[in-house]
Amino acid sequence: MGPRQRWQALAVLCVGVLMIVLDTTIVNVALPSIRQDLGFSETSLVWVVNAYMLTFGGFLLLGGRLGDLHGHRRLFLAGIALFTLASLACGLAASQLMLVAARAVQGLGGAVVSAISLSLIMNLFTEPGERARAMGVYGFVCAGGGSIGVLLGGLLTGTFNWHWIFLVNIPIGIAVLVLSMKLLPAATVREGERKLDVAGSITITASLMLAVYAIVNGNQAGWTSVRTLGMLAVAAALLCAFIAIEKHVAVPLMPLGLFRLRSVAVANVVGMLWAAAMFAWFFISALYMQLVLAYTPMQVGLAFLPANLIMAAFSVGLSAKIVMRWGLRGPLAVGLLMGALGLALFARAPVDGSFAADVLPGMLLLGLGGGMAFNPLLLAAMGDVSPQESGIASGMVNTAFMMGGALGLAVLASLAAARTGQLSAAGSAAALNGGYQLAFAAGALFAGAAAVLGGMLLRKR
Repeated sequence: MGPRQRWQALAVLCVGVLMIVLDTTIVNVALPSIRQDLGFSETSLVWVVNAYMLTFGGFLLLGGRLGDLHGHRRLFLAGIALFTLASLACGLAASQLMLVAARAVQGLGGAVVSAISLSLIMNLFTEPGERARAMGVYGFVCAGGGSIGVLLGGLLTGTFNWHWIFLVNIPIGIAVLVLSMKLLPAATVREGERKLDVAGSITITASLMLAVYAIVNGNQAGWTSVRTLGMLAVAAALLCAFIAIEKHVAVPLMPLGLFRLRSVAVANVVGMLWAAAMFAWFFISALYMQLVLAYTPMQVGLAFLPANLIMAAFSVGLSAKIVMRWGLRGPLAVGLLMGALGLALFARAPVDGSFAADVLPGMLLLGLGGGMAFNPLLLAAMGDVSPQESGIASGMVNTAFMMGGALGLAVLASLAAARTGQLSAAGSAAALNGGYQLAFAAGALFAGAAAVLGGMLLRKR
C-alpha cells in the first residue's frame, strides 16, 4: 500500500472514530428535548446515556480480540454497519424502550470500532515517524471529538430537533463503509487461529458490564448500598475468574504476558488516571459554564474551541516532532502536568467568572496538555505489541480509558453533589460552584498522579 492510500485510509478510520466519539457527548445537549418528547422521568432519562456506556465498556476487550482472530477490516466494517443501523433506529425512535435499546446496540457497534481502529492504524503505519504523525491525528479526533459533539448537538437540536443528532450518522456511516471497503487492506487469518476463548469472553464481558452498571448508577443507588457494593463484588469475582481462566486456556482472550511489557502496564494505569482527569475537565467544566455562568450550549461548544485548535496543531505534526525529538516519557509527563495545572485553575473559578480570566487559561493549558500527552500515551500502550495482538492491546487501552473515565466521573460527580449539598444555604449557583471546584481539584490530583507515574516508570525511548 502506497503512502497516499495509507493516509486516505487513516482519514476514513478517523471519520468512523469521530462518529463514535461524537455520540458520547452529542446526546447530552438534547436530553431535555428527548425527556419532554418521549415522557422520560428524571431517573429513567439517564438510561439514554447509560445504555450506551454499558455495552460500550463491556464489549471493548471482546471486540479487540475478535478483530485479531477474524480480521481487523472485517470487524471494523461490521462495527460501522451496526452503529449506523442503530443510529437510524435511535433517530426513528418513538418510545422510551426503542430509544434505550437502540442506544445499547449503538454502544456495541461503537465498542467494536473503537477497539479495532487503533490496531488498524498501528498496522498501516510501521515507520516510527509516520506512525507518530498518524497517532497524533487519531489522538486529536479522540480528544477533540467530545467538545465538537456539544457544539453539533446544540446546532442540530436548536435548528431541527433531537432526532437529527442520530440521523446525521446515517450518511457518514454509509460513506465510511464504502470507502473502507475500497481503502482498508484485507488481512488474511489462518483458520487454525480462529479460536475464541468463550469462558474468558463471558467472564470479562460480564465483569465489565456489571462494573460499569454499578458505577453509572452509584450516585442514584448510593455508593455504600447493598446493590452497588454487591455488583462491584460480583464484578471483582468475575475478574478473578477471568484471570484464572487466562492462565490455563490454550488461546487466551487476553494474553497476560502483555502486562509483562512495562510500557503496556504503565500506559494502561496512566490512561485510567488521565481519563478520570479529562472527564472532570470536559463534563464538569461544561456544567460550570452552563449552570453557573449561564452559557448556552452553543457558547459552551465555542468555549472548547481554543483547546481543540491547540490539539489540532499538535495532531498535524507537532506531536510527532516532539516524540521523535524527546521520546515518550518527557512529553507525556509534561503534558499531564499541564493538564493538572489547567484543572487547578478551574478549581479556583468563581461564581461570577469571566471567559478571559477564568475559562480561557484553563482551556489553553488543557489543550496543550492533551495535545502533548495523548500521542505518547497511545504509542506507549501499543508500541511494543506484536501485530497479532494489536487488537487486544487496543481494546485494553480503550477499556482503561473508558473505565477510568466512567469511574472518575462517578466519583467526581458524587464529590461535587456532596459538597453542593453542604453549601446549599449559600445560594444555588454558589453551592453548585463549590461542588464543581472540589471536583476540579480532585481531577487535578488524578492528572498529577498520572504525570508522576508516567514520568517515573515509563522507559525514556
